[in-house]
Amino acid sequence: MKTTSVSTFALSQTMRYSHSRMQVDLAKAQKEASTGLVADRGLALGAGTSRLVSLERDLERLNGLVDSNALVSTRLSATQKSLSQLATAAQTFLSALTSTASGDASSATITNAAKAALGGMTSILNTSMNGEHLFAGTNTDVRPLNDFTAVGSPSKAAFDAAFQAHFGFTQADPAAASITTAQMDAFIAGGLQTQFLGAGWQANWSNATDQAIVSRIALNETAETSVSIDNDGIRKLAMAAAGIAGSFSETTSGAAKTALVDRAIALVGEALSDIAELQSQTGVIEKRVKDASDRIKTQTELFEKHILDVEGVDPYEASSRVSNLLTQIETSYALTARLQQLSLLKFLT
Repeated sequence: MKTTSVSTFALSQTMRYSHSRMQVDLAKAQKEASTGLVADRGLALGAGTSRLVSLERDLERLNGLVDSNALVSTRLSATQKSLSQLATAAQTFLSALTSTASGDASSATITNAAKAALGGMTSILNTSMNGEHLFAGTNTDVRPLNDFTAVGSPSKAAFDAAFQAHFGFTQADPAAASITTAQMDAFIAGGLQTQFLGAGWQANWSNATDQAIVSRIALNETAETSVSIDNDGIRKLAMAAAGIAGSFSETTSGAAKTALVDRAIALVGEALSDIAELQSQTGVIEKRVKDASDRIKTQTELFEKHILDVEGVDPYEASSRVSNLLTQIETSYALTARLQQLSLLKFLT
């Protein structure tokens, strides 16, 4: 019969190996207890790992859409606020026009109101958020509306040129006192309208594009999520305000002023209607974006639940395993210390 000797060194090495293995198991158990997921998905799931990776990729894409929609919603909300401010400025200008038409306001008052409306328009429509202009269409890196009152303004220069081309003299010329209602009506329907409702708008006023920003708000759904100053309502408001601010002077005839005011009242009324329609359309888009985000969030919750079902662990079991391993490691340390104290010398003495 053969016997195998047992030494303290062999016992110590065995405990050392066991201790190392428990340390590795403890690291895995602690990771599972803290994350609620298996520590090594490849080992735990095997061939099912590729399916899990595909699910996580889809989940990441859905979360990206939710984040993108949050930015879109912020932009649309800022757009709605600006449109509301624009409608208020238009309504204030319309009130001044109405007072002038009834004889309750002077020419200077209506001219100042027109300039204030132009200044308000320029400020509102050149609003930017996160470095992108809200009303520039796809040209978000440029200011969409040229300032009519700025020095060297192309829109003001084009307006003055159109006035002189039609009448043969400037606004400040004494001959402006002889402008008739028919002549002013002809100017409004011709040169003035071309500047705002024709090719002159893109050439001298607008740096925006007609094309709106198209955003993907769901996996199978897109929406136009920006507004351009090329909208007819904005053009009409600019035409009314610039027509008054650019044509009224001390020498302009009363008949010409009356014709301008009457046409401006009609234009601002139409502009208010168009702006209200624009607000309504923007509101519809806001609702679509919100609904899309809600649907996506429901999908992400299902994806997250399924992923958790696939690679999740029982948190109580994981915590219990950590506690047991810690106890075993402490016991291992104690046994190792006792073994190191054993020696033949101590036994003999």
